[in-house]
Amino acid sequence: MPDDLSSQPKPGEARCPGTTWNDLMDTDTRPVPDFLRQENYQYMGSAPLQADRYTSPDFFRRELEKMWPRVWQFAAREEDMPEPGDFVLYENAGRSYLVTRQQDGSIRAFHNVCLHRGRKLRLESGSAAEFKCPFHGFAWNTDGSLKNIPCRWDFPHLQEEKLALPEAQVGRWAGYIFLREAAEGPSLEDYLAPLPDFFKRWRHEECTTVIWVGKVVNANWKVVAEAFMEAWHTVETHPQILPFTGDANTQYSTYGDHVNAALTPFAVMSPHIDPAGKAQQWIVDEFLKYNGRAGGTEMSVDVPDGMTARRAMASANREKYQADSGYDHSQVTDAELLDAFVYNVFPNFAPWGGFMPNIVYRWRPWPDQDKTLMEVRILVRLPADAPKPPPVEMNFLGADQPWTDAKELGVLGDVFQQDMENLPFVQDGLKCSKNGQVQLGNYQEIRVRHLHATLDKYLAD
Repeated sequence: MPDDLSSQPKPGEARCPGTTWNDLMDTDTRPVPDFLRQENYQYMGSAPLQADRYTSPDFFRRELEKMWPRVWQFAAREEDMPEPGDFVLYENAGRSYLVTRQQDGSIRAFHNVCLHRGRKLRLESGSAAEFKCPFHGFAWNTDGSLKNIPCRWDFPHLQEEKLALPEAQVGRWAGYIFLREAAEGPSLEDYLAPLPDFFKRWRHEECTTVIWVGKVVNANWKVVAEAFMEAWHTVETHPQILPFTGDANTQYSTYGDHVNAALTPFAVMSPHIDPAGKAQQWIVDEFLKYNGRAGGTEMSVDVPDGMTARRAMASANREKYQADSGYDHSQVTDAELLDAFVYNVFPNFAPWGGFMPNIVYRWRPWPDQDKTLMEVRILVRLPADAPKPPPVEMNFLGADQPWTDAKELGVLGDVFQQDMENLPFVQDGLKCSKNGQVQLGNYQEIRVRHLHATLDKYLAD
């Protein structure tokens, strides 16, 4: 679809010609919540970003020193550590933590460093009655208190009450466990706002992780995260999903400093496709083949004459997800059963909303400005009376393994592989850029600009 440049709206006011997000909400068979209709967009200027924000070791060092210790980071899910004594090893930005379930069910996070000679206490997640250093045997209880000093006679200068493992702040929301190194700063609830209000409908605390895949990508953490902040790369990178993805119809919003969102409609054709001769049944058939969160080849949906693909697919999903979860979906909107509600929490956490299986992204520098560990989780709702399955371990793909090797992802593996094939070349291109600039669209890439505006606030303090 060629861009219409016949009129020149003010910067930030241009939108894709044709159907809007709210036009589609007007056709929903259920009342749509106000927060899914409201566009919280604010023009943030059109100035380019500097390429060295992604490539400079000095810029990366400033992030490590000024930003990462002061932000809430998604460290684990509740189901990763169901029993007292269970712990998750969480490492990021030069720090290592043991996120530990206490006897009373609470969660505490300790720095994973022996206070004797500095060895890491644990190298992987697990369950323990103590944290004992494999080097000399200094040991701590799982509440962080000192348990034992070998050859205690040789350390008369050490006071046990001062040798508790240093702690990070811990916050919990909707089944997610967060930590923050700094003691001061906004509460987790304030930091996440308005996410907790929105996600009340989608109840991630009733979900559990069924798939978890990670891979190191040869690109800066922001390059990787930004690849999932806009939908309009679909036309070149994911052409197979254009028949059922309203990529350019996406509504983008920002909320405060830490949260932004992209709401992308599915079961509608991309504005980049010529609709001539394209039946509504064709849209549904392509949706089932390539969506990745839908029923797949085992699901068949017929579109009656006069009905849209969107309505037919939503009706089928309403029936399917109600049967799968046991929860009443009769008042769930079509949008919540079809669309991609991709929320980002600064700096590196992205949970999807809605009632389809929920994707969750996390990006971590691994270990420097040129590499990132990207993780993808898939969460599903369990029936209220169903026992939760055992924790899922991350399928950590090797350097030479494509995302398609993670067979549990199904066709989503193909989509992620298409994304990842771009990103190392983005990083290389930024390093050899002649003008050293990154240009952004005013609307479709507002979430990228929002991330950098917030990052600048942390780096300036």
